[in-house]
Amino acid sequence: MSGHSKWANIKHRKGAQDAKRGKVFTKLIKEITIAARIGGGDLEANPRLRTAVDKAKAGNMPKDTIERAIKKGTGDLDGVNYEEGTMEGYGPGGVAVLVEILTDNRTRTVADVRHCFTKHNGSLGVDGSVSFLFNRKGIITFSNDVDFDTIFEIALENGAEDVKDEGENYEVITAPGDFICVRDALVEKGLEFTSAELIMLPQNQVDLDIRKADQMLKLMEKLEDNDDVQNVYTNADFSDEVMAELLG
Repeated sequence: MSGHSKWANIKHRKGAQDAKRGKVFTKLIKEITIAARIGGGDLEANPRLRTAVDKAKAGNMPKDTIERAIKKGTGDLDGVNYEEGTMEGYGPGGVAVLVEILTDNRTRTVADVRHCFTKHNGSLGVDGSVSFLFNRKGIITFSNDVDFDTIFEIALENGAEDVKDEGENYEVITAPGDFICVRDALVEKGLEFTSAELIMLPQNQVDLDIRKADQMLKLMEKLEDNDDVQNVYTNADFSDEVMAELLG
């Protein structure tokens, strides 16, 4: 199973998303707002906004909350002016960490993120220190009760780069520009995905022992607990044995 899938699986089993639903909504509202500000409020003409809205709907965000976020982005309602950014650093064992932020106070956010790294045996790096180790990709995930061959055929016919069997799920990988086309083609064939998003995918992964893996998970959890942090990516890998021990 890929590192991305493992981290998502760990969060799911620990109930982190359910326990922090309010924080998830806050981050989705920010993403919808800035997507609408940059690309306009038309979902069909703004793939980033459409992806954010789909994710919000999947999380059962109320329709009126979504609409207000879009209107704040387009200027139809007053809203906060958010700034996007990426921070780079190193986690336990020297693994690479990318932190995507969306904030109304960059100074505050940089200080908070730096504190997280320092407290959890990591260090904040300079721009460009680890970003070259990642590629932007679209990831569409299906549970393994969906027919793999069907997913494989439809995905590749519509421009996907790869389809992987990750054990508990299947992952369709696309270039960013093909993400919406591939996702829609799969949905049109009646295939229901469990998640679909653009992520920063590591080019290679670094195994961590149990102690460093535990430190790394605590760092990632603390970073994601910050309202100004939208996404956290790492090239850390967690073996099945380490996962089993950490999840108890």
